[in-house]
Amino acid sequence: MLQSLPNLITVGRIVAVPVVIWAITSGNMMLAFWLFVAAGISDAVDGFLAKRFNAQTEFGAYLDPLADKALLMSIYVTLSFEGLLPRWIVIAVVSRDIMIMGAVVLSWIMNKPVEIQPLIVSKLNTAAQIALAALMLASSGFKFDPGQAKNVALLLAGGLTIISAGAYLVEWMKHIASHGAEPKR
Repeated sequence: MLQSLPNLITVGRIVAVPVVIWAITSGNMMLAFWLFVAAGISDAVDGFLAKRFNAQTEFGAYLDPLADKALLMSIYVTLSFEGLLPRWIVIAVVSRDIMIMGAVVLSWIMNKPVEIQPLIVSKLNTAAQIALAALMLASSGFKFDPGQAKNVALLLAGGLTIISAGAYLVEWMKHIASHGAEPKR
């Protein structure tokens, strides 16, 4: 049971995505905020359980970041449609993630699979993206003006998203170059 519990928690986060989107589009920002907080806690809990009880699985290693990305990208897109986030940040966040997924798939197609290792800038980027989403959900749900904190959070998340995309692109190009050109058949 313990081996599957972290994966079940992660699946729960994926199932929560449409509920969070519904809450935002229905104007129930307080619910959306608390679901986002619960998703963050569940992410920490499933990671802790997987490590503590040696219940890490290959499936979980792929599923966990997909759950995180599905939630964050969905929230960003939905907040933009609701007029709470500018389009440029959504385009940057979604484009970065699509670029990374595309590079991984292309590596597999080229028979040069790349091991996905989160970079420090990527962890900082994720933290900034989470903070921005939480700020926007909280300010709307608790009815307060985030003031300059919104601009600072936007610039931080946007800047780190661009830097992270560049860093992953450089790492991917190094990986592809290190495997050399294979002869054509």
